[in-house]
Amino acid sequence: MGQTLFRNFRMLDPERDEIVGGHELLVEGDRIREVSDRPIKSDGATVIDCRGRTLMPGLIDSHVHVVLSEVFIRSLENVPLTLMTARSMGLMRAMLDRGFTTVRDTGGADWGLKAAVDQGLAPGPRLFIAGKAIGPTGGHSDGRRRTDNGASCYCCNAMAFSMRVADGVPEVRKAVREEMRQGCDHVKIMMSGGVASPFDPLDSMQFSLGEVAAAVEEAHSFGRYVCAHAYTPEAITRAAQSGVRTIEHGNLIDDASAKLMADNGMFLIANLVAYYAMRERASEFGMPADMLEKNEMVIDGGLRSLEICKRAGVPVAYGSDLLGQLQVDQAREFVIRAEVLSPMEIIRSATLIGAQVVRREGELGCLRPGAYADLLVIDGDPLKDLSVFLNPDANLSAIVKGGAFHKNTLN
Repeated sequence: MGQTLFRNFRMLDPERDEIVGGHELLVEGDRIREVSDRPIKSDGATVIDCRGRTLMPGLIDSHVHVVLSEVFIRSLENVPLTLMTARSMGLMRAMLDRGFTTVRDTGGADWGLKAAVDQGLAPGPRLFIAGKAIGPTGGHSDGRRRTDNGASCYCCNAMAFSMRVADGVPEVRKAVREEMRQGCDHVKIMMSGGVASPFDPLDSMQFSLGEVAAAVEEAHSFGRYVCAHAYTPEAITRAAQSGVRTIEHGNLIDDASAKLMADNGMFLIANLVAYYAMRERASEFGMPADMLEKNEMVIDGGLRSLEICKRAGVPVAYGSDLLGQLQVDQAREFVIRAEVLSPMEIIRSATLIGAQVVRREGELGCLRPGAYADLLVIDGDPLKDLSVFLNPDANLSAIVKGGAFHKNTLN
């Protein structure tokens, strides 16, 4: 296996509290072999002089949708699988270009896209997939018009490909088992209303305790877990009582539901940037006024949810949840969170905590020997200026995923 030796960098190790100098890092194959504060001897290694730049782990976005290429999701009804796939390849490459070497897709991406990335057929981040997001009739995964009693074959309809409806315990069990058969890493269920769905109020309760328990039981039977779309304290509480592992969004969380999450060892995946981007530009891409009204109901709770979870001790991972053309704002989440959190807390959310969410502690989001060699070499110091992530073309000198350079302007 080939070796690459990185020298002359300032190391941003999220397991430390500050950037340190005087280290070298050796990559062998797709893994980090050695990190040392002394010179590393390795005959035949390709030497990369970082010239004093910052070296850190690749970023993890724990809530993306690589196949949702339209801001107004119903527009996907007119997108066939072939076009959906072509668009998703462009979206995935753009994520990797921004330094996100791992992403967790929470509805839409399937084993075919994951295999395409793993086999080098499409450049993109390492994918952890949920397959189809599952919800009840009329809920957040039901995007049908009121005049539409059933979707056409999903080979002609990207919206139907990425979501499914299940009602009652038997249907939920079958739906989860099917997603497990399709090789999913986690199961996504809907627990409350959503912004981008047509008819469900935000405070609507979706999936009963029995349905959620069935989903959790089936996921656990396959060694997987359940993540839940939930905004309100009531929905979060129901999810926590039923064994759900992660809450997606959680903008309206309160102290009591946050304590329940902490007591159950749960994670929150916040994604504040999605709401700001929708407020600013979603109408340009067809999102109707009633959905934008729901967006206004949750946007102000975003920063408050981070403060509540910090007090309660709930780990919060980095997420973006941007749709279609808004995905260019993926790294903007860093600067939004900086209003209430420190730069290191935010970087940990996109490294160490993200690795915990996808159950790859020690392999992703860190600079430990044996971890995947997912690395960024950055012009600038993110602990002093998180906006360096907003211009990756200029500020990311190197992007390494699994020991292979996706980008290298150092030599």
